[in-house]
Amino acid sequence: MTDSPFLSIQNLHGWYGESHVLHGVDVKVHEGEVVSLLGRNGAGRTSTLRAILGLLSRREGSIRIAGKETISMAPYRIPRLGIGYCPEERGIFASLTTEENLELPPRVAEGGMSVEEIYRIFPNLAERRSSPGTKLSGGEQQMLAIARILRTGAKLLLLDEISEGLAPVIVQKLADTIRFLKGRGYTIVMVEQNFRFAAPLADRFYVIEHGSVAMELKQAELEARQEELARFLGV
Repeated sequence: MTDSPFLSIQNLHGWYGESHVLHGVDVKVHEGEVVSLLGRNGAGRTSTLRAILGLLSRREGSIRIAGKETISMAPYRIPRLGIGYCPEERGIFASLTTEENLELPPRVAEGGMSVEEIYRIFPNLAERRSSPGTKLSGGEQQMLAIARILRTGAKLLLLDEISEGLAPVIVQKLADTIRFLKGRGYTIVMVEQNFRFAAPLADRFYVIEHGSVAMELKQAELEARQEELARFLGV
């Protein structure tokens, strides 16, 4: 992990049309870190991810990725800095097979995983390689949504509510995958409603409330600050 943040967000304001949804967000993520954005629904966590990608109507402030300022950059250029986005709705192409979904995304950087590497990580997908997206379970679709961005060569992964609504055995598999990817040097920002999923995985946490950072804490501080966290999250 280097001293210079791989992702640096400073005084970020964001809008959907006339709606001002982000109010001065400050977040830093170092290379190789797993950082979780916590908070209630509507707090601005997903909007922060979308702002990183330039998917809001308007952004002000600073978003630097690997030292490069992106606040005025066109949205199609931002992923080419090595960013992979796994949206909450997963975005699986229903008419394509598992393997066709995997092969579809363009490369944004060198070092993307091969299909066979991905099948070793997600053996369920290997078994369903010829199945159309509509035939996959919710857990398999989530695995495919993550696997697809690993093909692109992205080293900064933005993961939005990947554990939501899934069976415990699948959630455990996703947790193991996060640990594996961290071990491979990926930098990961997770939006999570499921605190129990995020707690053992993330190095640091930002609690987002009303479109700004209400609290920042490290993994080692979780136990001592449980009461403070509960006021924001109800955990």
